[in-house]
Amino acid sequence: MNSATPQGGYENGYKSCPCFWGDAPGALIKAFLKERSSCEGLSVLDLGCGEGKNAIAFARAGAAVDAVDCSAQGIANGRRAFPHPSINWVVADAEDYLTRSRVYDIVVMYGLLHCLPSQDAITATIDLAIERTANGGRHFVVAFDDGPHDLSAHPGFHPTLLPHNFYLSRYARHHVLRAESAMIHEVHPNNNIPHFHSITRISPRLHRITRSFRLRAAII
Repeated sequence: MNSATPQGGYENGYKSCPCFWGDAPGALIKAFLKERSSCEGLSVLDLGCGEGKNAIAFARAGAAVDAVDCSAQGIANGRRAFPHPSINWVVADAEDYLTRSRVYDIVVMYGLLHCLPSQDAITATIDLAIERTANGGRHFVVAFDDGPHDLSAHPGFHPTLLPHNFYLSRYARHHVLRAESAMIHEVHPNNNIPHFHSITRISPRLHRITRSFRLRAAII
């Protein structure tokens, strides 16, 4: 998770139980890696990486990964849990990082966007991430949407909840390979409170012509 200020109870979770998010990659990442024999030569930005469970999955598949999160504790946990020479761990704010980052083949934003403070901030982050993605590259986006939520496990957390169609609209010019709104039920290991969230999952392939960044061959 990532935002200008760590929120949502995750910082306490990172302090109380390393591997707060477990060690298995998210569903979109798992499906993508299952389809490929290797990610050798690909560059990946895991933006809002938390402790890096998606970053390590890509690194083990051969990709070079920049794992970025605003939580120093989350990054420290990730370094200990998932040491790998192909992961570059970075403590930084998401939007600030994107303003100076290089171009990537893949950008992962898993659990990041709803932690940002406003729709404008979410829009700016997605647009910057698109700019920093090679033509033919992929995004993997998972965010809370405006469906039902039980936030009892997250005291003091006020996520920015936007409609599923908002996220689809940000990728209207691209090829959306998978898009769904679903409900998940979970229990965090730091408090053991059962709760649920409505989430959006989107996996687009980016198609654009740009003068700012060199074109790259489609990776899929």
